[in-house]
Amino acid sequence: MIIGAPKEIAADEKRVAMTPDSALQLQKLGYECIIQSGAGANAGFTDAAYRSAGVKIANTAAELWKSSDIITKVRPPEAKEVNYLTLGKLLISFFYPAQNPDQMALIAKNNANVIAMDMVPRISRAQKMDALSSMANIAGYRSVIEAGNNFGRFFTGQITAAGKVPPAKVLIIGAGVAGLAAIGTATSLGAITYAFDVRPEVAEQIESMGAEFVYLDFEETSQDGATTGGYASPSSPEFREKQLAKFRELAPEIDIVITTALIPGRDAPKLWLADMVSAMKPGSVVVDLAAERGGNCELTTPDQKTISDNDVTVIGYTDFPSRMSAQSSTLYATNIRHMMADLTPDKDGQVFHNMDDDVIRGATVTHAGAVTFPPPAPKVQAIAAKSKEKVKEKTPEEIRAEEIAAFKQTTKNQVGLLAIGGVLLLGVGAYAPASFMQHFIVFVLSVFVGFQVIWNVSHSLHTPLMAVTNAISSIIILGAILQIGSPSVLVIVLSAVSVFFAGINIFGGFLVTRRMLAMFQKS
Repeated sequence: MIIGAPKEIAADEKRVAMTPDSALQLQKLGYECIIQSGAGANAGFTDAAYRSAGVKIANTAAELWKSSDIITKVRPPEAKEVNYLTLGKLLISFFYPAQNPDQMALIAKNNANVIAMDMVPRISRAQKMDALSSMANIAGYRSVIEAGNNFGRFFTGQITAAGKVPPAKVLIIGAGVAGLAAIGTATSLGAITYAFDVRPEVAEQIESMGAEFVYLDFEETSQDGATTGGYASPSSPEFREKQLAKFRELAPEIDIVITTALIPGRDAPKLWLADMVSAMKPGSVVVDLAAERGGNCELTTPDQKTISDNDVTVIGYTDFPSRMSAQSSTLYATNIRHMMADLTPDKDGQVFHNMDDDVIRGATVTHAGAVTFPPPAPKVQAIAAKSKEKVKEKTPEEIRAEEIAAFKQTTKNQVGLLAIGGVLLLGVGAYAPASFMQHFIVFVLSVFVGFQVIWNVSHSLHTPLMAVTNAISSIIILGAILQIGSPSVLVIVLSAVSVFFAGINIFGGFLVTRRMLAMFQKS
C-alpha cells in the first residue's frame, strides 16, 4: 500500500505529516511513500531529501490523493480534499470530530476511513501516538519564547555595573502538558515562576520543576483528571470566584501571564479578565494558548497580537507549533509512524484496522461506511473502574481483627517451629558425641546473633544486597572468633583468615554505601 502526505493548504500552516526519517521507518513496515512537491519546504525538508529517503514526488495534490491508499495530514481536510476520500482510502490526521459532524458524515458516506490523531486515548500504551501532547509541549515552550520576544526585560535577574535588574515574574495558568513545558522553559530562563491549576494533585509536579504552586483557600476538590482524559474538569461558580479573586491579587505583581486552560469540546473559560490586564504593569505580556477556542483572556483576539490601553501585550496566536515547524513536523510524523506500526502488526505493508484494539478504536471516527464517533471507554479504564467498585474499604475494627488473627497465626507457627527444633536437637544430642554438640551450639548461636545484629539494620543505610552480605559475613566472624581459642594451630589460622576476609567484606560494604550516599549530598 502507498502512504502519501499532501502539502497543507491551511493558511500559515508550515508543518508536514511525513519527514524523510519517518518515511524510512514506514518503508520498513512494507509501505511505499509519496509526498507532494514542496510539502516539506516550510519545515526545512527539501524534495531532494525525500528522494534520498526513497520517497516518490507527486507534482500536484490531485496526483497524490489519487495514487495514495493512506493519506497523512496535519490539519483536518478542507471541502475540496474531502472529495478525494473515496472508497477504501484511510485518512490519518487531526480531525476534531465533535466540531466537524457534517464532514465526518460525508466521509463515512463515501466509505472512507478516518483516524483522528486528536482522539488517541490517553492511556500508557498510546503515549507514543499522543500527537496532542507532542504539539502542546511545543506550544508551551514557544509561548515563553514569544513572551520573551515581546517583554522588555531579562527573564533572569542581573546585577551589573549599570545597575540591578530584577527577575521577571511569570504566572502560568493550567499545568497540563503545555503548562508544564512553559514552566520548565520559564524556570530555566531564570524567571520567578508561579503556576496554578484546579487540580491540587499537580502541585508536586509544579514544585519539582522549580515553580511555586498558587494555592486557594477553598475546600472543593476537583474531579480526578484520569476520568476526563487527563484534563481538568469544570469548576463550580464558588470556586471560580475564589480563583478570580486570587488572580486579581497577583495581577499587579506579575510580568508575564501564560494561559493554557482548555477542556476538549468546550469554549475556553475566561480566567484573565480585562480588569486584571488593567492592573498589570505597562510592558507586561499575556500569551493565550487557548485563543483558538475563544481564549482565556477577555482581550484576546485569535491570530493577532493586541496592545491594551495600559500597554500590556496580549498574544492570541493559534499557530505556535507551526512556528517551530521542523521540530513539530518531526514529532508529529513520529506519532503517525507509531500509529502505522500498530496498524501493521505483520510489517507487510497492509493495514489491519483492528477495531478491538483500544487505541485504534478510540482514534477511529469513521470506518466501513459508518460514523464510529464517539468511541466507547477504553477497556483498561472500564476494567479499572469495575475493580474499584468491587473493592470495599475495610473498617478499623476489621483491620484490627485481621492484624490480631495474623499475629496469632505467626505466633502459632513460631511455637510449632521451636517445638520441632527442640525435638530434633534432643534427638541429635542423644546419639552425637559431646564435641559435635559443642560445635553445633556455637554454629547456631553465631547464625542467630549474626542475623539479629546485621539483618535488622535499616536499608536506608545499606542496600538490601549489602545488608544480606554483611549478615553472612557477621556469621562467619562470630563463628571464627569463637574458634580462635582452639588448641589446634590449623583451626586458629583458618579462624584468623576468616575474620580477616569477612572484615574486609563488612568494612568494604560500609565504605561503598558511604560513597553511594555521598553522591546524593549537596556540596
